[in-house]
Amino acid sequence: MTAPAEQGAAARRKRTPGERLDRALSRLRTVPPLVRDAVFAAAVAAVTSGMYAVLAELAPAEPSLQVTSAEVWTMGALATAQALLLCFRRVRPGLCMAAIVVLQAGIIAIAPQIMAQGIGPAVAAYTIGSLTTARFTAGAAAAAVVLETGASAGATWGEPGAAVTVLNQFGSSALLYAAAAFVGVYIAARRRNRDLARERSEQVLRAARERAESAILAERSRIARELHDVAAHHLSGMVIQAAAVERLIDRDPAAAREGAAWIRSQGKETLANLRQVVGLLRDRGGSGDGNAPVPGLSALDALVEESRRLGDDVTFVREGEPLALPPIADISLYRIAQQALTNARQHAPGAAVRLRLTYEPHHVDLEAANGRPQREPAVVEHGGTGLVGMRERADLVGAEFDAGPTGDGGWNVHLRLPVREADRERAAFAGHARPDGGDAAETARSGDPVAAEPGARRRSGGGELPAASAAVGERSGASAADGRRTDRAAPGSEPSGDGSTSETGER
Repeated sequence: MTAPAEQGAAARRKRTPGERLDRALSRLRTVPPLVRDAVFAAAVAAVTSGMYAVLAELAPAEPSLQVTSAEVWTMGALATAQALLLCFRRVRPGLCMAAIVVLQAGIIAIAPQIMAQGIGPAVAAYTIGSLTTARFTAGAAAAAVVLETGASAGATWGEPGAAVTVLNQFGSSALLYAAAAFVGVYIAARRRNRDLARERSEQVLRAARERAESAILAERSRIARELHDVAAHHLSGMVIQAAAVERLIDRDPAAAREGAAWIRSQGKETLANLRQVVGLLRDRGGSGDGNAPVPGLSALDALVEESRRLGDDVTFVREGEPLALPPIADISLYRIAQQALTNARQHAPGAAVRLRLTYEPHHVDLEAANGRPQREPAVVEHGGTGLVGMRERADLVGAEFDAGPTGDGGWNVHLRLPVREADRERAAFAGHARPDGGDAAETARSGDPVAAEPGARRRSGGGELPAASAAVGERSGASAADGRRTDRAAPGSEPSGDGSTSETGER
């Protein structure tokens, strides 16, 4: 048996009788109401006819019943007509109940001493209570009691014990209609409350989806707007100038050199502006220095130490040989780790957090897991779009992202970034090479753009990303240089930089 089949069999075995009844009723709701009422009316009519047929056979042998077989058959015909009228109980509830009560008065007039009460009047009163207002229900029930009591009084007028018979009929009718109408009103109230609760729940879910979609659209619009405003003008001019240089390089070398110098100048300006954009896209409440180096995976140790200074119990483990990643992937992984630590601090105060960064030959794994909260989290006023931002950053670099609760009441965030050989070569080339043989750190300090493979692009996760063709200011050079060493110092010590691997210290 396959896994889905086993799960389905287990689900069927675990259903309680109440769940099975709910499932059957849910299927029954797909049948039109008129068809259901017709089937119900036919069943009630069959039962009623059978009961009166038995009573007609017993009547001659029971003088205490004081009724003949002909009277019993007449009563049975009226009761069967009552049952058949239930076909229209939801189509015309008021008219249906009026007709049934009139037939009931006829049954009482034939044999008032029996005080026969069929199924039809009770069902009609229940339907009135569940489909109409409480005032209409009370009026209809009172009218039915008065009519049936009047029929009993008219049939027994002048007979011995008539008063007792009338009082008994009044009590029987009042009890039946009051109980049936009350059940109908109660069921209607529960149905309204259930519908209101479902509507409120749908409104909350709809509002949450709208907030999440708004947050995604706002973030995408903000990033697209900033990148377009900063890069589009400069890059389009650089492309045009590069085409001119290509045409002039043989026939007018001086003009070609001037064009190349202009391209170089524009490249430096574009890099500076991109640094400012990245600074603007940093978390709110930061230093606001758009020219500051952008953090990457090499800054995770400082991030962990900062979390520890804030009182978090954070363990950081780095495994494997560090890989040179494109700058956008380096920044995204750092930001996701930062957001995961922030979420753990906000939603699981006092819980131990384990941050693990694993470099594999073909992918990079980042995992942040925290345990159960040790104290009550503080109330967070904002909408909580941290997970949305992390997922957006993962999609941006083509990474697999997963976040959810753990079995022990904690939370786990996991990201896997595929890294192809071409990506590693391009990132390493951008981080460590320049045309004149200098290193990336020197290039970043001098502000010169780093040459890259022309037209090189990286495709990941269904979208294209630019190859790491330039070092973004001081951060890219430092990050690429740090990418050549490993951070495997003894617990609590600084990174050794000797290529060995070990776990950083626990708090």
